[in-house]
Amino acid sequence: MSERASQGRHAGTVFKRRPGLKIRSEKDFWSGIMFIAIGVGFAWGAANYSFGSSARPGPAYFPFGLGILLAILGAMVLFKALTFEVEGGDRMGNWAWKPLSIIAGSVVLFGFMLPYVGMIIALPVLVVTAAMAGHEFKLKEALINATLLTVFSWLIFIKGLSLIIPLWPSFLAT
Repeated sequence: MSERASQGRHAGTVFKRRPGLKIRSEKDFWSGIMFIAIGVGFAWGAANYSFGSSARPGPAYFPFGLGILLAILGAMVLFKALTFEVEGGDRMGNWAWKPLSIIAGSVVLFGFMLPYVGMIIALPVLVVTAAMAGHEFKLKEALINATLLTVFSWLIFIKGLSLIIPLWPSFLAT
C-alpha cells in the first residue's frame, strides 16, 4: 500500500491511520471483560483472608484460585474476540430484561425464604421460578430439576459439609 493510500484528508489536514485493535466479536469481547472483572474482584476480595497452605488451605485459598482462573479464562476469551474473525461481527443485541429480572428476583426470593421455610421449600421455589424465565419452560422438567438439586444440596451441604442450613420450615423445626 502506498503512503498516499494510508493517509486521509479532512479539511486540509493530513492524518495517518493508526493500526488499532478491532473488536471482531462483540459478545466475546464483553464476556471476556466481565470474566476478568469478576475474577479480579474475587481474587482481590479473597486477599483479605488467610490463605493457609496447600495441606491446610485457609478461607482465601479456593476463592483466590478460582478468581485467578476466571480472570485467565476472561483474558483468553478477550484475546479470541480481538483476533479471530466472526461472520457479522457477532453483535450483542438487546438485553433480555424480563428473564434477567425473573432470575434475579428468584435468587432474592430464595435468600429471603431460606431462613423461614428452609431449603426443602426455598430451593424448589428458586428452581421453578428461575426456569419460568425461559421460553421453553416445562413444569415437569423444572420439578425434576428442583427435586434433584434439593436432594444433592442436602447431601453435599448439610450431610457432607455439616453446614448449618435450615432444611425444614422454622415452624416445623424443633
